[in-house]
Amino acid sequence: MERLATTARPLRVAIIGAGPAGLYAAEALLKKPDLVLTIDIFNRFPTPFGLVRDGVAPDHQSIKAVARVLDRTLADPRVRFFGNVTYGVDVHHKELKRFYDQIVYAVGAQADRRMSIPGEDLLNSFPAISFVGWYNGHPDYRDLPVDLSCERAVIVGNGNVAMDVTRMLVVSPDALQKTDIVVLGRRGAAQASFTTPELRELGRLEGVDVVVDPQDIQLDPASQAEVEEDRTAKANLKYLREYALRTEHPAPRRITLRFLASPVEIIGTGGRVAAVKVEHNELVVDSNGGLRSKGTGRLEVIEAGLVLRSIGYRTVPIEGVPFDHATSTVNNIAGQVVHPNTGDMVPGEYVVGWAKRGPTGRIGNNKPDSASTVESMVSDIPTMRGIRDDHRDLSRIEAFLRPRGIDYATYQDWQILDNYEITSGVRQGRPRIKRTTVPEMMEVIHQGR
Repeated sequence: MERLATTARPLRVAIIGAGPAGLYAAEALLKKPDLVLTIDIFNRFPTPFGLVRDGVAPDHQSIKAVARVLDRTLADPRVRFFGNVTYGVDVHHKELKRFYDQIVYAVGAQADRRMSIPGEDLLNSFPAISFVGWYNGHPDYRDLPVDLSCERAVIVGNGNVAMDVTRMLVVSPDALQKTDIVVLGRRGAAQASFTTPELRELGRLEGVDVVVDPQDIQLDPASQAEVEEDRTAKANLKYLREYALRTEHPAPRRITLRFLASPVEIIGTGGRVAAVKVEHNELVVDSNGGLRSKGTGRLEVIEAGLVLRSIGYRTVPIEGVPFDHATSTVNNIAGQVVHPNTGDMVPGEYVVGWAKRGPTGRIGNNKPDSASTVESMVSDIPTMRGIRDDHRDLSRIEAFLRPRGIDYATYQDWQILDNYEITSGVRQGRPRIKRTTVPEMMEVIHQGR
């Protein structure tokens, strides 16, 4: 039998997910000059680009511009886009195994981590993933019943997503004239996980004061040693100290950055968020020599009408794919899916992005991560048997989807929707006006066809 990825037997690859990780994997494959292949990319929505479209804050248009780079991969004639197709519902694991030599799972981390404290499910208490989706017009969250009429919101977490939602709450003077934001981090200033540009940006928002208690950024010897080894922490501390020196706070909106504080209960009135009970923490050295936060027993109640938790994302199990519940990732070694019990490789199945490594890093980190998985894919080709040759016809997947009434969106369909949204935005001086439900998207596509 002839080798795969040749003119006689082109490699057939399916990628589940059209976010940055999946598209970077496709790009890395396309750049391999000795591979003859085709790539089909499946996505739950008619729109590609994942968090670039639905997760990056609207005021960060320069980051969203990476979509233009990712779009070049979709435009490659060796790539086909199947939007509005849900893996595990419209097409299943066993069917993809029939039609593709290799499958790449790029499903991201679609769920949030819970705080597991009383009152977490009160009205106006949400995971940040929902709030971010809401202000980005994500179809799953467009009807989130968020009430922004309160005077104070509490954001739990001190990573970049927490900084994004904080900024979005105070950035519009018309929407929130007197909002008072509190951001809680259970660990210390030296351990905060936001990056310096995000922190610096808060101090430059018009009509917003950033407040830091000088006592919150006094470092113990262990934290000081940690800062000396971490350039980002050292740069962050510089800005935090600068904010702590500001004694005048005349702006109509305020962001208070709090450290060494953990929520222990969300207090409700009439079923809605009314306050957050917080325990003050101290840092202690654990048995491994690392620093962790420990409650002191000293409690405080902060009045608030909105709580957003931003303490991490997690991948959820997907049909037919080994899953590691301890790490909330697809079970893998260097991107190759493996059986959790035996450690044996699952032939022809791979994973990239947050589903591979957990929800860490920014958009650009997905590029080398995906490229490393592609190296595993390429190294496997010489020993692969591949799918039956009578299943290698490109039309087989379309012939499977159409009779089942699956109204999939092609790359050309996405271009119709993309052009419609951009044109609608131009009329109002905006980058685009999104369609925010799948039926609305498909209506535009059908009219454009």
